[in-house]
Amino acid sequence: MKKSFLKYCFFLIFLLLNGCILTGNRPPQSKPQVMNDYPTQTRVEFVLQCIEKEGGLRYETLYPCVCSIDKIATQMSHDEYEQALTFTFMRRTPGENGGVFRDPANAKKLRKKLKDAKKFADNRCFVRP
Repeated sequence: MKKSFLKYCFFLIFLLLNGCILTGNRPPQSKPQVMNDYPTQTRVEFVLQCIEKEGGLRYETLYPCVCSIDKIATQMSHDEYEQALTFTFMRRTPGENGGVFRDPANAKKLRKKLKDAKKFADNRCFVRP
């Protein structure tokens, strides 16, 4: 009985040590890098607006519009995109209230970055005659 108890103890110690060795020396798990931080709703809204601007729902407009938002996503983060859209739409607000959206240096910088990203996307995605 003593021998079987000792074997059992050695077996448990072996398992514990083996478990510690296998789990203790692992490198910390890194989070996967997010390549696409644009939510689906943002992408769909952009594509629908683009399709409307380009003349309606056809395959010739669908693919370039989807391509455009993908290219814009490579040029700026979603937070920058949302801020740039807000500054772009709200800068037309008249008076002092609109000044909050027109005047800050960050607003001008983000509007320019969005304009450049859209131009980059148009050059890569649309075939113009």
